[in-house]
Amino acid sequence: MRELHFKDNFWNTDITSTAGYDTIIQHLNDGKRTCKEIEDFMKARAAIEEKYAKDLLGLSKKVCGHSEMNTLKRSLDVFKLQTENVSLSHLHLAQTMREEAKKLEDFREKQKEARKRIEQQMDALHKQKVAQYKKTAEAKKTYDQKCRDKEEAEQNMNRNATTSSSKQQEKLYTKTQQAKQTAEEADRIYSQNVLVLGKMREEWLNEHVKACEFFEKQEVERINMLRNIVWTHLNHLSQQCVTSDEIHEEVRKSLEQCNVQEDIEHFVNLRRTGDKPPAPVPYENFYNNQRSAGVRSLPTPGRRAAAPPPPTAENDPLYSTVAEPGYSLIRY
Repeated sequence: MRELHFKDNFWNTDITSTAGYDTIIQHLNDGKRTCKEIEDFMKARAAIEEKYAKDLLGLSKKVCGHSEMNTLKRSLDVFKLQTENVSLSHLHLAQTMREEAKKLEDFREKQKEARKRIEQQMDALHKQKVAQYKKTAEAKKTYDQKCRDKEEAEQNMNRNATTSSSKQQEKLYTKTQQAKQTAEEADRIYSQNVLVLGKMREEWLNEHVKACEFFEKQEVERINMLRNIVWTHLNHLSQQCVTSDEIHEEVRKSLEQCNVQEDIEHFVNLRRTGDKPPAPVPYENFYNNQRSAGVRSLPTPGRRAAAPPPPTAENDPLYSTVAEPGYSLIRY
């Protein structure tokens, strides 16, 4: 299949028309706008990555598992450290995105400056071509009118050849010759303008072809540039995922070394308070305690003499002895 190119498909039969050229320029302007949009997109994405990285870095500095000990503490320390490393990797990704956006910006500006020279040259040719075409059209209009004036003068002279006097005929002849000379001069000017317009047209055709080839080359470069920029951008994102997973794998490896029983034993050995529990608290009956107290107050036989009876006054009714008749524990 035959390839299509700008130089073969953006012409117009009207010599003053710039429709084909304008269509190409509009397409290039749209492409430049796309470059700016992709550039802004990547800058915005870089800002998001940078904010995320800073937030993640701040999060990694917060207290997490400060009171833990032994293998779990080591794993949590690795977890915080690797969280910081993830934040740094995202910060690096943000910087990489900004560099890619800068490359696209430089590319866009470079194309803009290169196009500017070609557009200025083509705009000048278009103006010259249109001005020369208008001048040629005016010369043709004058030429047509002078030819009609000459024919009218000749016809007038022929009509009056037999009826007018010699003096009148001489005047008609002179007028006819003047009209003929004027028509010839108009023809010369018109022919000269057509020749100039022809040369100008050839120059414009050649420059139009060169401009189309240049613009097509720029468009090829632009499409390739955008394709590669987006491709590279996605590669960076994929690499970030790989890097994050590698960092997370370090945390997983540390967690694999976390030994539950070892941490339990470490805590026990470090903070133990004793291996004997308290004895059961017995039930103590109040009355039993009173009896026990009473029994303890009685003298032990064979070990200690009986207590002497309390001294009493004669005829004291409050006290009596067991030997006395009528002794009772109950008083009436």
